[in-house]
Amino acid sequence: MMTEQRVLRISIAVTLLLAVLGIVFGLLSGSYAIVFDGVYALTDASMTVLALLVANLIATSATPGPAANRFVAQFTMGFWHLEPMVLGLNGIMLMGASIYALINAIGSLMSGGRELNFDQAILYAVVTVAIAMAMAFFARHANRTIKSDFLALDAKAWLMSAGLTAALLVAFITGYLVQGTSLAWISPYIDPAALAVVCLVIIPLPFGTVKQALSDILLVTPPSLKQHVDAVARQVVGRYGFVSHRAYVARVGRGRQIELYFIVPRGWPPKTLEEWDHIRDEIGVAIGDDSPDRWLTIAFTTDPEWAD
Repeated sequence: MMTEQRVLRISIAVTLLLAVLGIVFGLLSGSYAIVFDGVYALTDASMTVLALLVANLIATSATPGPAANRFVAQFTMGFWHLEPMVLGLNGIMLMGASIYALINAIGSLMSGGRELNFDQAILYAVVTVAIAMAMAFFARHANRTIKSDFLALDAKAWLMSAGLTAALLVAFITGYLVQGTSLAWISPYIDPAALAVVCLVIIPLPFGTVKQALSDILLVTPPSLKQHVDAVARQVVGRYGFVSHRAYVARVGRGRQIELYFIVPRGWPPKTLEEWDHIRDEIGVAIGDDSPDRWLTIAFTTDPEWAD
């Protein structure tokens, strides 16, 4: 059975292989677009290594044992906060590398372009497209049961890689076909032009991931989760005759942090702890998603200041 960690390890190994191939083929063929493809893959691989480390930490902390106890003692609030940090850093680095490559491509176009070996460039592009499509399918298929943000981003990255390399393939084939024709003058411009187009496509793609990561880091309240928790809390208030409730929710990576405070009328007859725990159990079941990634705190008080 595939796990998140195993899929990420396979992805890292294949990405490193393609990165080396890209840099070697790019230097041999004289294509900066292919060199950038290799550097992009190398950057993505380094971020995937970080993602794997964070995934291992989260999985270890959720598994009973000596290692988990040691982690919990040092990180009592868990490791969920690391996930959006890695995702955000990944997106920012990929955008930064793309902007730098775009500047170089524009400079090359303004200086007359560059010649390259189209045979080697086409061979690299065909191999890379085939491998990237296979890895995208593999990651998406595995993530149907795992449901990981890291794997979702990884599958998206492989699809991006396949699409962008396919665009390079079309450009290289065009350059190969115009050799010896009246359009041969455009061949030096094909590589920097293709690189510029690829960069313009890549730059905005990680924006959504970076935006979501920043929302998680800043603890921006997810509207759908807040509405669900409020709906459950209102039902509990009506059922038990409480005065009101306060709900505080946040999404931090794969973690869901929920704090619920119920204002109980003053002078109520006392309840045993078992009775209060029974109410908590009802609320937990109604909220759902009872997993190691849910942090649920439920408190009862007669003083609203404790809840505000």
